[in-house]
Amino acid sequence: MRGPSVTPFYAGDIGVRGAARVRAGLPFVPMHYGQPSAGAPAAAIAAAHRVIDRDPLGYTELVELRERIARHYAEAHGLEVDPARILLTAGASAALVAAYATMFRPGDRVAVLRPGYPAYRNTLTALNLMPVEIHCGPEQGFHPTRAQIEALSPAPQALLVASPANPTGAMLDATQLGELLATCRTRGIRVISDEIYHGISFGQRAVSALEIDPRAVVINSFSKLYRMPGWRLGWMVVPQDWAARIHAVLINMFLTPSTLAQHAALAAMDEREDLERWVRIYAQNRTRLIEGLAALGIRKIVPPDGAFYLYADIGHVTRDSMQFCLRAVDECGVGLAPGIDFDPVDGQRFVRFSFAVTPEEVVDALGRLAAWLPGYADHGAGASA
Repeated sequence: MRGPSVTPFYAGDIGVRGAARVRAGLPFVPMHYGQPSAGAPAAAIAAAHRVIDRDPLGYTELVELRERIARHYAEAHGLEVDPARILLTAGASAALVAAYATMFRPGDRVAVLRPGYPAYRNTLTALNLMPVEIHCGPEQGFHPTRAQIEALSPAPQALLVASPANPTGAMLDATQLGELLATCRTRGIRVISDEIYHGISFGQRAVSALEIDPRAVVINSFSKLYRMPGWRLGWMVVPQDWAARIHAVLINMFLTPSTLAQHAALAAMDEREDLERWVRIYAQNRTRLIEGLAALGIRKIVPPDGAFYLYADIGHVTRDSMQFCLRAVDECGVGLAPGIDFDPVDGQRFVRFSFAVTPEEVVDALGRLAAWLPGYADHGAGASA
């Protein structure tokens, strides 16, 4: 094998063990993957049933869906976006690959935040690009600062920023995002903005990078707010003069995204009441989980502004987050994501909880952890202080 070595996605190991428990008829609360446990809106499923009976489902890209996404930017952000700038993708992951493959050449440097979604840096590595990590710890609310961008030397070719962010749920307001983008513009740093958790926030509105810099590359998805992760459908908004070139990469690497998913997504976008109801459920889960974990002695949590994650410091319990998560599956039936997925430096003392589950599952998970944690012993070198 001559290609670069890519770090595994360790939450996948948790998923494999959890699936084995389910097959064996054992209880399992799935809080490890960043996916809603509720399925797609009923209208989306109904649309899929109608289409599958009358459409041959060949390769296609629905103009109507691109136009509906453009209308979304007008309604949610007050922006006029030409549908020709919107590219449909086989999930946000395909959009990320296409952006990297088109915008950079091997050896280019792209700044990413730590902790952050592991595929950001791992996909860079796979494409022979160099991730430059910016540490954004709990002491700064997991927010990058203008000073950190100014301190990058030499300036990277790009900055990838996510707001709300995975795994922390941290969100940048208009001032914070504006400062970052202004610094990038001054230094000639391109901006890729991952906005897949837009629509899921607890207070302030999520600001799109396009509101500040119309040449930012924005990535979004139907996996989170629209609860369609397995349908594998996302989109990009790119500068007009880049659209044809990036589209050529998408066609060659992925052909077109699922035709069935496109029809379902078009229906899902108009289900505002259903979508907002689940965001309210996530907000309730957020409060219940923060309070429940505090009662268990897990109190070092920066409350998330958006998305559906808690990134919890469990350094008083373990210095091996992977061992902790594996044992949580096997011994109490709760799936958690180990912090080493998101932060290879400090992640050993963190775990990520996804609260995109039902309220009943949150209560179940807390009860299981309450019974299990008092007897937990770190089999490594001992828990850190």
